[in-house]
Amino acid sequence: MFDETKLQIGDPAPELKLKDQSGNLVFLRDYASKWVVLYFYPKDDTPGCTREACNFRDKSERLAPFNAQVIGVSVDSRESHESFARKFKLNFPLLADPAKKVTKAYGALAFYRLARRMTFVIDPQGKIRRIFKNVNPKIHAEEIAQALKELQSPAPNG
Repeated sequence: MFDETKLQIGDPAPELKLKDQSGNLVFLRDYASKWVVLYFYPKDDTPGCTREACNFRDKSERLAPFNAQVIGVSVDSRESHESFARKFKLNFPLLADPAKKVTKAYGALAFYRLARRMTFVIDPQGKIRRIFKNVNPKIHAEEIAQALKELQSPAPNG
């Protein structure tokens, strides 16, 4: 059973308080001046999760003009994240949520044990602006770049 998110576009994003792969405590408010791409994924070093993480790594130049910070979250340990990030030279934080509190707060807990693959785009004011529930790891980084472009484009007059 999926723990479906009750969060909606326009809602304030729940705060984070998790350790990254280096052991640093990370809060969402640390990125208050940036757009945040908060993506949840099931497991380090598995085919789909590796593809998604490497696509975010490889598309970092596509996301840079949008002042966006990618942050990955799974219920794996900090040590697992450290190994995964080092092996694939990931250039963004991976947050460990073994207690599953943040994963549950975002409605991304699948079957009460792993994070399900979903992404939240959060604006610099801490509001959720997009929710991706059915993520294809092959093209997701490009979807995010397109969403950021749309969200940051000036609204047409009329």
